[in-house]
Amino acid sequence: MFTDTQVAFIGGGNMTEALVRGLLRQRLFAPGQLAVSDPLPGRREWLATQYGVMTGADNRAAVQGAGTIVLSVEPQVLDSVLEELRLVIAANPLLLSVAAGYPLSRITQHAGTVSRVVRAMPNTPSMIGEGVTALTFAADLSPEDRARASRIFEAVGSVVVVEERLMDAVTGLSGSGPAYVYAMIEALADGGVQVGLPRATAQTLAAHTLAGAARMVLDSGEHPAVLKDRVASPGGTTIAGLRSLEEGRLRATLMSAVEAAVRRSHELGQSASQDL
Repeated sequence: MFTDTQVAFIGGGNMTEALVRGLLRQRLFAPGQLAVSDPLPGRREWLATQYGVMTGADNRAAVQGAGTIVLSVEPQVLDSVLEELRLVIAANPLLLSVAAGYPLSRITQHAGTVSRVVRAMPNTPSMIGEGVTALTFAADLSPEDRARASRIFEAVGSVVVVEERLMDAVTGLSGSGPAYVYAMIEALADGGVQVGLPRATAQTLAAHTLAGAARMVLDSGEHPAVLKDRVASPGGTTIAGLRSLEEGRLRATLMSAVEAAVRRSHELGQSASQDL
């Protein structure tokens, strides 16, 4: 457990709740070390009741004494939030931002004397502790701060570290990726229904098949092609199905989906930078 600091969350949405739940479940912090600021009374009441954390509507009060501040707000309002906080942050806390498309340089520009900055891109499976978060660090961030930031986001899944220029690529793959997988599960289930399976059974089979296959890739460390070839026996059912996927250009379509999402992420980032 970290005993030397308090973590303040600006914004009490789903990602904040996932982090709070994960940090408390892993006993990295006690409830009294976590503070959440959110404008919605119902949200504050829920977080306080469910997790025992401190809540309030005043951002400046929330960050008092906090060694780590998690900025979990929309990028459109982050400028004003940082300008508000720079007036009350006496020390140089660790800032962790999950605002999409908001670069490190912009954070330091509006955060005054704060230079300990991390940009994070989690994905939606983080809500159940099975996500993956890409982190990019300010150039001069200490090893201790890098480790602390990584440990905080490991509370909701796995962590990878990338250069900031690759954040759009992360968005197109792991940020949008869960939706691609949901579409694949739905399509597999539809195939099961088409050949006679009940809908609920087909969906259960499809979801567990993808989850189990993903776990085998992660646990074995082997290339997906190697695992695929082990399932596809000569002249069997699996190779017949794989041929159909090749005819439908499944792999090329998924690659194109990632590229399209990356292009759109870049466009939105450029637009946001002009508006910020």
